[in-house]
Amino acid sequence: MHDFDLNEDESDLVARARDFAKNYVAPRAAGWERDRKMPREALREAARVGLTKLDASKKDGDRGTGFVAKLLVLEVISEECMAFAFSMTNTQGMAGRLEKAGTPSQKERFLEDLVSTQRLSATALTEPGAGSDFSAIQTRAEKVDGGWLLNGEKAWITNGAEADVFLVYAQSDPEKRWRGIASFLVDGRQDGFERVEPYGMLAGHAMGVGGFKLKDMFVRDEDVVAGPGDAFKAAMGSINGARTYVAGMLNAMLHASLSHAVRYAAKRETFGKPSIEHQGLKWSLADVATKLEASRLLTYRAARLVEEEGDAMLAAAYAKKFAGDVAIQGIADCIQAMGANGMKDDVPLGRHLACAKLACYTDGSTEIMNDRIGGSLVELFG
Repeated sequence: MHDFDLNEDESDLVARARDFAKNYVAPRAAGWERDRKMPREALREAARVGLTKLDASKKDGDRGTGFVAKLLVLEVISEECMAFAFSMTNTQGMAGRLEKAGTPSQKERFLEDLVSTQRLSATALTEPGAGSDFSAIQTRAEKVDGGWLLNGEKAWITNGAEADVFLVYAQSDPEKRWRGIASFLVDGRQDGFERVEPYGMLAGHAMGVGGFKLKDMFVRDEDVVAGPGDAFKAAMGSINGARTYVAGMLNAMLHASLSHAVRYAAKRETFGKPSIEHQGLKWSLADVATKLEASRLLTYRAARLVEEEGDAMLAAAYAKKFAGDVAIQGIADCIQAMGANGMKDDVPLGRHLACAKLACYTDGSTEIMNDRIGGSLVELFG
């Protein structure tokens, strides 16, 4: 599936993730969807087996955990439940951020609880009226003595149903657009925080998507993560990695769907022979396999660039756009190959299809990917 040169610790991490996905996530994923609730206990189990330190600092004398290893961990978990994988990486992302760049006070208040998942974290950028147009956010940050007052509403926040530690982006000066945006570490247990009812969705409830309102929420100066202007740049600096691992999640769901469809078609007999031997079905699944291989190559190319700290903007956009298009059509083709059995509750293809559509909006919509690619056309082909 890949030829990455993982170190021993990284290989062990991916193996533990694969075991966790097979033995813990797979038997429970359909139930999480039926319950329409975020599975806190599953995040605690992920922490117990060491999967909540994917963004931890590399140790002196070794490579530590690189981006490629993180991608592979998220892929193997996404084969069983992409929504849980996305929740998990958002949960551990804040812990990694604080470990690398947090103040002593922030580490003392939050780090241990975040790593153990006793508390959950989330990045709060999107609002009811602002998503892909990040610079249009309306949540206001007003400077006051000793800190800032935050007012506004955030929406479509992964882990928003349960999290209480947030990286909140807010506008300090609307006339400056993106240059006025700052980011703040917000403790949702403090006064001024009001959680919005979690969203009921077609699928993906393990992601815990929800929102919250801030009303005169006071944040100390020491909890300004990035000041006006710097916050936008920081967010854009991390987006290529996020788009790449979302592409990997899409590929993983398609791989799982194709595996189910092939196994089913090899056992199911129609008109006197296994379904897989009928040319129409075989060719349909061959098309899916070919597109999956192409999508993986795009994704792994972007992953290498992210890990090597190269310019991954275009590579990540190619990967996410193609992976989304291929996964939605490919998973539907796999369901078709299984007939009505592809829609049964104990088969993950229906969940994968809905989550693939959800992933097409995550960390930049398909239209935003087109915009990034389109902006490079003259330079590349003109």
